[in-house]
Amino acid sequence: MEKHFKRTLITTALPYANGPVHIGHLAGVYVPADIYARYLRMKGEEVLMIGGSDEHGVPITLRAKREGVTPQDVVDHYHGIIKKSFEEFGISFDIYSRTTSAIHRQTASEFFRTLYDKGEFIEKTSEQYYDEEAKQFLADRYITGTCPHCGNEKAYGDQCEACGTSLSPTELINPKSAISGSQPVMRETKHWYLPLDKWEPFLRHWILDEHKEWNSNEYGQWRSW
Repeated sequence: MEKHFKRTLITTALPYANGPVHIGHLAGVYVPADIYARYLRMKGEEVLMIGGSDEHGVPITLRAKREGVTPQDVVDHYHGIIKKSFEEFGISFDIYSRTTSAIHRQTASEFFRTLYDKGEFIEKTSEQYYDEEAKQFLADRYITGTCPHCGNEKAYGDQCEACGTSLSPTELINPKSAISGSQPVMRETKHWYLPLDKWEPFLRHWILDEHKEWNSNEYGQWRSW
């Protein structure tokens, strides 16, 4: 039985604010979303299409280091370029914001605090690469080395862009810090984890049983997760 909703919210993937948008961004995400939003508006339905620039993450800090500027300089520059590009292409966002906005900080903090107060997080101690020269732990993109599958000497700690293989930092041969170029060491560190497997029964039912209208590729992706 087809469901009819009073209103529709359309959200799009957030482009990293470390460079301009390209044709792949538009074709893969924003044009299809815009078509759907326009279609619903033409039908007279209430729809809200929301997007924004992702201003957190390793790609931004790496670019800032290469250019000798601050991460804030990078995101301020490219957020403006990305937002203007969407406007010029006619992508009809109702809201296009950024993850450094006050409302995003407030909402993200409220989500975290609510989960924390409910005791939903699990704290674990694990080992992670640490740069003794830069005096900081290294996220996967902060580590480069030789891919164990194809021999590419510029593979990242999460993926080899030469052969496309997903990696973990400990799989790299001769790992180096992308910050200082030194060889990192393993150190213990604490992290909070949100055990998503707790909600698997609910999600499995909602996705696989309640949404028969999706295509087989989408179902395959959900099952793999």
